[in-house]
Amino acid sequence: METKEAKPLVMERTYNAPQEKVWQALTNVESLRKWFFDVTGFEPKLGFKFEFTGDCGDNTFYTHLCEVTELVEGKKLTYTWTYKDYEGLSYVSWQLFPEGDKTRVVLTHKGLETFPDHKNFTRDSFTGGWTYFMDEALKEFVEK
Repeated sequence: METKEAKPLVMERTYNAPQEKVWQALTNVESLRKWFFDVTGFEPKLGFKFEFTGDCGDNTFYTHLCEVTELVEGKKLTYTWTYKDYEGLSYVSWQLFPEGDKTRVVLTHKGLETFPDHKNFTRDSFTGGWTYFMDEALKEFVEK
């Protein structure tokens, strides 16, 4: 079995939307439900716990358990990303950088190597999921 590399997954995109609109997309529960997942709730507060169920596209559903661990209002949001009934602990960070009337977003997902060896927990699987959310779902939501 190959050893998983302990290297964060980092993606960067620039959206044709102001920083405040992108921040709202990441931190407003109703917004999250429109472009991300049907989260149980969300508040941009340290220690706030939320969860959601996601389908990996093959009718395999996973309950994601998350807790806000870092918050810099309007600029950075980090939360844990774990799976109910599976080992592993990872962290998802969103950083926002204003660039005129646009916003550069850097997504960092650390700790992927802590998840079990499974096709839905591979780096490629996470890359595919985050590419969809950054290139389609979030982009369409904030640029409309």
